[in-house]
Amino acid sequence: MKTSDFYYELPQELIAQDPLEDRSSSRLLVLDRKTGEMEHRVFRDIKEYLRPGDCLIVNDTKVIPARLMGVKEDTGAGIEVLLLKRKADNVWETLVKPGRKARPGARIVFGDGLLKGEVLEIAEEGNRLIRFEYEGIFEEILDKLGQMPLPPYITHQLKDRNRYQTVYAKHDGSAAAPTAGLHFTPELLKEIEEKGVKLAHVTLHVGLGTFRPVKVEDVAEHHMHSEYYVVEEEQARLINETKAAGGRVICVGTTSCRTLESAADENGTLHPGSGWTDIFIYPGYRFKIMDGLVTNFHLPESTLLMLVSAFADKETIMKAYEEAVRERYRFFSFGDAMLIL
Repeated sequence: MKTSDFYYELPQELIAQDPLEDRSSSRLLVLDRKTGEMEHRVFRDIKEYLRPGDCLIVNDTKVIPARLMGVKEDTGAGIEVLLLKRKADNVWETLVKPGRKARPGARIVFGDGLLKGEVLEIAEEGNRLIRFEYEGIFEEILDKLGQMPLPPYITHQLKDRNRYQTVYAKHDGSAAAPTAGLHFTPELLKEIEEKGVKLAHVTLHVGLGTFRPVKVEDVAEHHMHSEYYVVEEEQARLINETKAAGGRVICVGTTSCRTLESAADENGTLHPGSGWTDIFIYPGYRFKIMDGLVTNFHLPESTLLMLVSAFADKETIMKAYEEAVRERYRFFSFGDAMLIL
């Protein structure tokens, strides 16, 4: 299977640059993965497709303001640091631009010295390990100095940083938002629960590998970035009980899907626990636990599009994407959504 099999034409103007005022007013393309039939709805209509006894799985990770603008201590040259993964208490794996200015030993100053960092070593793919020095609480300093790490295809400034968070975001750790969840409002979630649909929380801290292009022609040769996940015992029990009772497990976003599929055994039983996953789901994969998926429209040739194409077959998904382009849906992080059942 070739990466180019997942290419589609997308007019630039369909890439959403700003979130809608009302999260739940985005459009929703509902796709029947068995018949290929499509309906065009508004996102808040999603409750009509959920049944009592179903379980909606959300990823409650929280995006940290991970983009830091600093200067080199010796030359004053500007340098941008993007926090990717905490490796130890004060040591982070980072993406640094321009990389040539961040050799081991280089020292970087942020916010007039409120935060300082020293490059320790060059890690895989040119990332840098940086040890930070500060007084006080790191998260509070980050909140003061950091910017939201919006994807490279969003060029507008984000006026309200909470719009790049889900309303149920809880656990700090992501470098990107689980964007399928951005469409939910507290009111909509309440209506869904009142209908008898259960809500389960898992955590997967989204890394920037989400936006990394697939550079190999043979899909099977692509290696996924690893991301940290947590499935709590109570949530695993809730999801397993849903399956046992004949309810559907519907994941909000590819990150929730990857978490469940990583933590489930071959019999479809979900096990509580935490760890790192680099699961790569593409056509041919047999889903162990997921019955439905809420997802945004993804980049051409991306691993996310491959995952969606594994759930409904590739031809069905590519037809749905052609329809979405024709109907002028908004694409990517701040764009519209699909419900695949």
